Amino acid sequence: MRSTKVTSSEVARLAGVSQSAVSRVFTPGASVSENTVKKVRMAADELGYRPNVLARAMVSGKSRMIGLVVAYLNNQFYPEALERLSNVLQQRGYHVLVFMTSTTAGNVDRVIEDLLDYQVDGIIAASVALSSELSESCLSAKVPLVMFNRAQDNPHLSAITSANASGGRKVARFFLAGGYRKVGYIAGWEGASTQRDREAGFVDELERAGVGLYSREVGNFVTEEAQAAARRMFRSDPPDAIFVANDHMAFAVMDTLRYELGMDLPGDVSIIGYDDVPAAAWPSYNLTTVRQPVNRLVAHTVDILLDNIENPDVKPQRIEIDGPLVIRNTARVPREETIHEFR
Repeated sequence: MRSTKVTSSEVARLAGVSQSAVSRVFTPGASVSENTVKKVRMAADELGYRPNVLARAMVSGKSRMIGLVVAYLNNQFYPEALERLSNVLQQRGYHVLVFMTSTTAGNVDRVIEDLLDYQVDGIIAASVALSSELSESCLSAKVPLVMFNRAQDNPHLSAITSANASGGRKVARFFLAGGYRKVGYIAGWEGASTQRDREAGFVDELERAGVGLYSREVGNFVTEEAQAAARRMFRSDPPDAIFVANDHMAFAVMDTLRYELGMDLPGDVSIIGYDDVPAAAWPSYNLTTVRQPVNRLVAHTVDILLDNIENPDVKPQRIEIDGPLVIRNTARVPREETIHEFR
């Protein structure tokens, strides 16, 4: 075995092409003929050549790497979304570095500072909170940052979310059309814009109809805390219907009501979630829920980030994407003629 790495010059000699041609073959998006690609790839395979991505990044100033920061993966929405983000970015010629963090701004700041040291071309922050100092650091480093499924009151940050307030209103209208008046809400982490907007739309629509929120608990987007919230809510004089801020918590609430408290859904209480993760359609849950259109969220996120990488002066964008209420079996269905209003 040779002790030194194969160089691009050796590949070029064996393939009978220039060294710059070898470089173009291994540069995503570069212009090169099919015949040259074939010769270079064959020579590279024969010699065992692997391009030095980091060295190329130092020369070009572009690493072709995107940092992806996420707070938790136990919610099924995020593994699915991250897989799609990674696939789309790879199709566009970028590699992905995934960093885990907690939801708090201080921890996120430390992780993103580390990402900046890796010379990433851009950052996607999925459902995490950022400090204003960190967003300024990214601006100074000329590294665009896009928020995915979370928004902040910062005019310098692009953010892509579902239309959370609109989704909350759809749930309220569905319950109102079903004749419910004792309506409860189980909130997620109250520092999240998604939680805030879903609840605001839900409560606003109820109040417009003269119906106040009957009961409220906080589950913080955590299974155990959602279970505890359900127990507290049903300790005495419980609601007839509950909107749970995401599916991950809704599953925990459903299991608690069914298997601990012996309740029937939707006979004793109706439940609606938010996200429409794959498990929501499983027969064991069959959860009525507001769908987050993941493919569209991902497509907009990638387009905005890569456009910002290529055009640093482009203005930040805030995009909200509407999703339908997917009607299954955990909430009593109103009159058929009203169903179209919720889609």
